Amino acid sequence: MSGHGDISALLALPDRFADLNIWVIGDLMLDEYVTGTVERISPEAPVPVVRAQTTEHRLGGAANVARQIAMLGARVSLAGICGEDAPGEELLRLCSAAAIDTRAVLKLSGRHTTRKLRVVSHSQQLLRLDWEDIQPCAANVTLQLLEKLDSGEPPAAIILSDYAKGVLTPETLAAMLRSRSTIPRVVDPKHRDFARYRGATTVTPNLHELEVACGRTLPVEDTAAIAAAARGVMANAGLESMVVTLGSRGMLVVPHDAPEVAVPAMRHEVYDVTGAGDTAIAVLTLALAAQAPLIEAAQLANAAAGVSVCQVGAVAVSAASIRDALAAHPDGKLLSRQELAARAATWRSEGKRIVFSNGCFDLLHAGHLSLLSHASKLGDVLVLAINSDASVRRLKGPERPLVPQAERAALLAALTFVDAVTIFEEDTPLAVLQTIKPHVLVKGGDYQPSEVIGRELVEAAGGQVVIVPLTPEKSTSSLVARIRGARH
Repeated sequence: MSGHGDISALLALPDRFADLNIWVIGDLMLDEYVTGTVERISPEAPVPVVRAQTTEHRLGGAANVARQIAMLGARVSLAGICGEDAPGEELLRLCSAAAIDTRAVLKLSGRHTTRKLRVVSHSQQLLRLDWEDIQPCAANVTLQLLEKLDSGEPPAAIILSDYAKGVLTPETLAAMLRSRSTIPRVVDPKHRDFARYRGATTVTPNLHELEVACGRTLPVEDTAAIAAAARGVMANAGLESMVVTLGSRGMLVVPHDAPEVAVPAMRHEVYDVTGAGDTAIAVLTLALAAQAPLIEAAQLANAAAGVSVCQVGAVAVSAASIRDALAAHPDGKLLSRQELAARAATWRSEGKRIVFSNGCFDLLHAGHLSLLSHASKLGDVLVLAINSDASVRRLKGPERPLVPQAERAALLAALTFVDAVTIFEEDTPLAVLQTIKPHVLVKGGDYQPSEVIGRELVEAAGGQVVIVPLTPEKSTSSLVARIRGARH
């Protein structure tokens, strides 16, 4: 069974994050990236010589999860430990810069801050060095963490980010998972025994982690076997649901009381998977806290993870980039007037140049493709408004359209250079133009500029009208005439 939720509902979900407060408890890390160029191999050993050019610090582990939550506009309280050392100070500085509440981050003398140094060249990791202490936290440290969290705002959801570095002891897990059953409790697991996470709403293992937990190899293409293994682990560990991340194959959502649902990955050029799991669990939990169904939450998380892997290193992705990823799917391009207005506002805030065209687009043909391809090159976003079936009948007669509006819209949305399609009931697209106020209004060569509806509106706002030459002997009317002639 595959998940194909309402894209418009997913696009609206991030707007509900701002009122949420999320707790993130887990292992904190400082990620360091040394970036440079490789021009030769060392004469001392068969290794590349990296000419270091830049050094950058980023939040890692549970701190990266918290940064992603803050990036999406929610409030976030972080609990964990670091050392009384320079990396610890840098970690806290970065948290402060990201608006993360660190009242429950404890600095422990005699313990190293977990630090990972990656050497990167041409968007590829060449080497990683780790500094870490992994002994479990003492009971008094766990108690302090929980007391400091409880002194702040109550959470709408809790994330337990387990990297097996000592923070999520059985005592910490029990306190977080078994006493707050009214809110989502989501765990990113690292231990073999998932019974540690009893009481969790959802756990998010990757396929290897699930294989370790169930004790057998699972073919990535066999979703039935993966779901069966997940249900066995869930039953033994007392878990409500599981979201298994499958890399390039997306996710598999396994509720305890309903069929599994596959969420296919969106196609992306993968640069680096570092931090993709952090992004996924942050977005999944925010969506659950916003009372989205588990399937919708997983779809949104899947889109966010897809954005993350397109960038090098652990990053926090924006709501706009998640929406763009969702909107790139044909279903995500079909927008109501209200949805189009919201998308246009986002595009404008991002400095994108909006191009607009309209028409019946009945019997899509080479002339249409030429017009739209040309139009797409005039800006960053191409929006199409198409006449409804009733509108076409008023303009073209009772025998038109030949293709219903839903099919016409779907065909146009499938074109890679089209970014949004909306259907209008009026005889003209003027109301749509007033809604989005495009930078460029494009029409075919059978129009004179003075005949273009909305020209004054666009030009008054500083935009322009562009007339694109028609492709000779390519029109819907000529196609209809040829079809009718062939029938006789």
